[in-house]
Amino acid sequence: MAPRPPSRRDAAVETPARAWLPGGDLEYTLRRSSRAQRLRVTIDPRRGVIATVPGVRTSEARARALVEPFLAEREAWLRRHAARQAAAAAGIAAAGPVRDGTLLRYRGEPHRVRVVVGSPGSRRSHVERVGGDEEDQLVVTLAATERRPLPEVLEAWLRVRARDALEAAIARHAPALDVAPARVTVRDTRSRWGSASRAGRLSFSWRLVLAPPGVLETVAVHELAHLRIFGHGPSFWALVAGRIPDHVAQRRWLRAHAAELHAALDVKG
Repeated sequence: MAPRPPSRRDAAVETPARAWLPGGDLEYTLRRSSRAQRLRVTIDPRRGVIATVPGVRTSEARARALVEPFLAEREAWLRRHAARQAAAAAGIAAAGPVRDGTLLRYRGEPHRVRVVVGSPGSRRSHVERVGGDEEDQLVVTLAATERRPLPEVLEAWLRVRARDALEAAIARHAPALDVAPARVTVRDTRSRWGSASRAGRLSFSWRLVLAPPGVLETVAVHELAHLRIFGHGPSFWALVAGRIPDHVAQRRWLRAHAAELHAALDVKG
């Protein structure tokens, strides 16, 4: 399906593309964005290689002429990271759907999922985190009338914990950054862990609660800092580093475990 012509309101236009590189063909998504300030290449756990160029009205031919030499220069890096993500995805698929006995990250640590049948007549399922000497557990008590599958019960519980953790992080850092978000939403976003609008609205992925607390806090500060500075120049990163000195290591952990976090609870039993 051909992409529609961009309008002035469009933030980005995406088209599938293929680059002919020394190591073989490479499929990627060509993204032309009115918000991008420079050429950028990322590897998404689900969508693969995404190349973003500034200017939503940049022609496809011009965009490809900019992108494909850039991809060729970084081919070894791209293929290495794509192979790592494919291996992670294969391991996740081999683990199968979440069930009693599955290991699931919560706040960065592996927790054993344990499923308990609720008492006859019980109407409300609940989840409890139980810490132990040998392992931590997420104990799911399924009500007798529960119709939701196990992943949905766990996700509902995790979304509440994600919002609590994000609101706590925002409360800690917003006053120091001299910002006040107009609204905070928690969703299941796939392309970004967080986002900020010029109207002061922040949005985050609930899956951040699966990551270590420092990672969640880093994403929260990153988006709060955007309420002061849009863009990723030196002054922006200095603002982030002032609140999270080890933000580079935290962001590196998130990139390394992105496939795992995005796949959590997605395989339906």
